[in-house]
Amino acid sequence: MSMPGKAIFETERLILREFDLKDAAFILELLNSPGWLAYIGDRGVKTLDEARAYLSDGPMASFKQHGFGLAMVVLRESGEGIGMCGLIKRDSLPNVDIGYALLPKFMGQGYAFEIASATVNYARAQHGLRRLVAITDPKNAASIKLLEKLGMQLVQEVQLRPDDIMLYLFGLDL
Repeated sequence: MSMPGKAIFETERLILREFDLKDAAFILELLNSPGWLAYIGDRGVKTLDEARAYLSDGPMASFKQHGFGLAMVVLRESGEGIGMCGLIKRDSLPNVDIGYALLPKFMGQGYAFEIASATVNYARAQHGLRRLVAITDPKNAASIKLLEKLGMQLVQEVQLRPDDIMLYLFGLDL
């Protein structure tokens, strides 16, 4: 049995580690959870094969290309997957952005802030980033609250693609 993806860093309760193709079942659940579908959007990932393709073409490809990407958030005690968090370089944004999503049963316990604030520090310390941005659906009150708690400020509304909804763009100088 091969090891799961490489650990990136640990916090008090959590480990952020690189994704592995064996995380496909977890990804299938996360990408089809109510919050993901409501605020991030349907990625059309409905099978384990599509989940593996999402992982290899998305997060895993990003680590190969940029040295960072979205990664798996697991509980330190049990190793159970609870969500994803990480840094994304999008062609449509001038700066690297932070992204995060948790399974519904793990929301409201401070995990998102714990992993996101550690990811901000990692962006500065490990990748020398001077500015970090984040995008969120204007209706996602919990995400907006978290970004503000991280010290980010609303910069403007943006559309990533012409057919997309308007999103709030937050920014933070590191």
